[in-house]
Amino acid sequence: MWSVVGQERAVELLGRCLERSRFPHAWLFVGPLHVGKMTLAGDVARALNCTGERPPCGECTACLRIAAGKHADVQVLSLETASALEGKPVAEIGIGQVRAVQHAASLPPFEGKHKVFIIDGAETLSIEAANCLLKTLEEPAARVTFILLTGNEALLPETVVSRCLRVDVLPLPAAKIEAALIARNVPPDRARLLGRLAKGCLGWAINAGDEALLKRRTEQLDELAAVVAGDTEARFAFAGQLATRFSQNRPVVQERLDLWLDWWRDVLLVKTGLEERVTNVDRLEELRRRAASFSVGQVRDFIDSIQSTSDQLKRNANARLALEVLMLSLPGAAAEVASIPSPTSAAAGRGVRGGR
Repeated sequence: MWSVVGQERAVELLGRCLERSRFPHAWLFVGPLHVGKMTLAGDVARALNCTGERPPCGECTACLRIAAGKHADVQVLSLETASALEGKPVAEIGIGQVRAVQHAASLPPFEGKHKVFIIDGAETLSIEAANCLLKTLEEPAARVTFILLTGNEALLPETVVSRCLRVDVLPLPAAKIEAALIARNVPPDRARLLGRLAKGCLGWAINAGDEALLKRRTEQLDELAAVVAGDTEARFAFAGQLATRFSQNRPVVQERLDLWLDWWRDVLLVKTGLEERVTNVDRLEELRRRAASFSVGQVRDFIDSIQSTSDQLKRNANARLALEVLMLSLPGAAAEVASIPSPTSAAAGRGVRGGR
């Protein structure tokens, strides 16, 4: 029984290959973080080693040991495992780790029928490691399968990509995630919210069972409300705080901008009569109030500004300047700034003339 939720097309393709006993030695599973790539790879490992009548049965010793991460013939290589081997955090999967995998791949299966090597975050392979792996992909050993997982195959060398059979692991509809969570005894209201927030990634929704994650989201949305209600000085102060955070941890600020983007898209959906599509379903009343406060044009313009700021930060623009400009484009900010007399107009009002 396949444990991955959804992904019918991927499961059908993999199942056909298993039935025909023509299973390619190298696969590339492509999809966003937490969408189910690792779960699908685990299913493949179980299917290749399953001793039941309909693999993966999920009940035989091999299936149970693989699910528990205890099978000697199934190995996972990732930044986490590479860091553990090095004894310190690493930014790349290095050539040393790949050579260790190559050595293990050259040996026959120890306790099962098939060896499976899963490389999670394949885009983090160093150039040397990727080139080293290429040799193994070109001359595979019998009863060995490599499964590379990535969120962006463009970051992998084309030579590696070309040696693998690609499988797209697609985001799931919110309704499927909601149903899967309810099946895990998550309360319906919470399952509905997480299904919307997950953006198609069931793994994220399952991990979001941690109250700290939703608490942080609530704090950030409250912060957004305070910034909208604040004056220009408060907004500029907030831009400065975000710029400082950006210099320390860029992903945190990008995550904040993504949250804002979702929020203002929800405002636009409410404004245009599409409430049933909003992501932040637990804050619908607040979204309605915001939608009543601004025009469609204002909301659309600010959405464009958030996207533009996010792109600028990814291109290493001046963070403080980019974020201050974003604060100026916040609905209501332009009118406030326009009402502040410029130094020139103030001087003119006092009868001050230059040129003497």
